[in-house]
Amino acid sequence: MITQHLRAVERVAMRMRDRGMSSNQISLTLRRSPEHVERMLSYAELPGRQGRPRPSGLRPLERRVLHWRQQGLDHTEIGRRFKKSASYIRRVEGLAHLRQGWQLLRED
Repeated sequence: MITQHLRAVERVAMRMRDRGMSSNQISLTLRRSPEHVERMLSYAELPGRQGRPRPSGLRPLERRVLHWRQQGLDHTEIGRRFKKSASYIRRVEGLAHLRQGWQLLRED
C-alpha cells in the first residue's frame, strides 16, 4: 500500500502493525487508546485516502510569520500575536526559509 498521502502517525502505526505489533503495543508507543489505533489503521486503509497537501510547503504559522516579517513587524511583535517568545518566532522564520530552500532544490 502506498502511504505517502497519510499522516505521519498513520504511517508509523502501519509500519508497527506490519512488523507484527498488536494494537495494544502500538497504543502504548503512540500514547493512544487501542480503539483509537484500530480506527486510525482502518481509516488509513480506506480507498482514496488522501492527506491535505500544503500548497506552498509551509505550515500556516510559517506563512503568517513570513508575511508579517515582509510587512516590517519585528519578532517581538509577532511573538505577542501568537503568545510566543521572539526567539521562538526567529526559529519559525528560519525553518520557513529552510523549507523554501528545500522546495527550490526539489524543483530543479
